[in-house]
Amino acid sequence: MTDETDAVDRITGQWARELPDMGLRAMEVFGRVHRVSQHTARLIDPIYARHGIGRAEFDVLASLRRSGEPYTLSPKQISGTLMLTSGGLTGRLDKLEKAGLIERLPDPDDRRALRVRLTDAGRTAVEAAVRAGVEAQQKILDVLTPDEQAVLAGLLRRVHLAYTGEL
Repeated sequence: MTDETDAVDRITGQWARELPDMGLRAMEVFGRVHRVSQHTARLIDPIYARHGIGRAEFDVLASLRRSGEPYTLSPKQISGTLMLTSGGLTGRLDKLEKAGLIERLPDPDDRRALRVRLTDAGRTAVEAAVRAGVEAQQKILDVLTPDEQAVLAGLLRRVHLAYTGEL
């Protein structure tokens, strides 16, 4: 541990002075999680942009790529993974299709439905973006030892599970 302070320490210090009876651990944790998330977005967004995609497009392409060959999912599967409405997904798919990163195909099992498939260009873009993004994130995490990184990942998993009801 270090004796360094950050903006969250200053904010919680002010609240502690003004409302000394209030516990502030949650504010410390979630204030830092929020700030780290904002910093990470500012770090990652330009990396994705260098590969011709934004964060929203990356999420769709990554869902397809992670699904394994043939890198094809239904729009419902994609929207479920991303917690999006079908309307929210349609705009992303339109943009990705126009860019040649995905293609929409008839569903062989249901003539009324479509399947979304990653193109070779989409696969190239998302693989390059994910590699560059994870590399940049790892450089930030390198302020922690590997053991500290594992502990942090585990603790954040438990907090995340509390939100999803899986805990």
